[in-house]
Amino acid sequence: MTLLLYPGAGSDSSHPSLEAIERWVAPVRCVRSDFPYRREGRKAPDRAPKLLASIRDDLAALDLTADEPLVMGGRSMGGRMCSMIAAGVDGEDPPANLRGLVLISYPLHPPGKPDRLRVEHLPDISVPTLFVSGTKDTFGTPDEIRQWTATMPRKAKVQHLFVDGKGHDLKGADHTIAGAVVDFLTRIL
Repeated sequence: MTLLLYPGAGSDSSHPSLEAIERWVAPVRCVRSDFPYRREGRKAPDRAPKLLASIRDDLAALDLTADEPLVMGGRSMGGRMCSMIAAGVDGEDPPANLRGLVLISYPLHPPGKPDRLRVEHLPDISVPTLFVSGTKDTFGTPDEIRQWTATMPRKAKVQHLFVDGKGHDLKGADHTIAGAVVDFLTRIL
């Protein structure tokens, strides 16, 4: 099995929670990857089409066997982009061996702009999906997340973990996040 993880827009693949997940899931292969703008030393993210293409490139470079289970995800924007790959937003089929998504601090909408939702693709996700968010996340409250994940098909087997008192950064919750990912992987595989 391979777990492919991406950071949020403002960080890189050395984010402490991604590192904690890698340690906790060992000996499962965990690949923490950066988007091109980060590798190029830029701070501003590229538009979604370029980000999605970079995930497709990373998947091709992994050279997975046809039957090797794949789980993708990450923090905030990184998880959102992986969910879009799982939904085929880029016009390509989801990876055939995709078995699940791990979405940490999913950015349901920009802070203070609940009318600018990023949910159109959620009903097209057909793999088990774990959402980990803080109860004080300004990118989506627990009620908002439950409302929109309810639009996902039953086979997505959505699981939620809301970390009490934490915001979008989930600061200090790395062990909780990593433990939830280990439990999720155990259940789906």
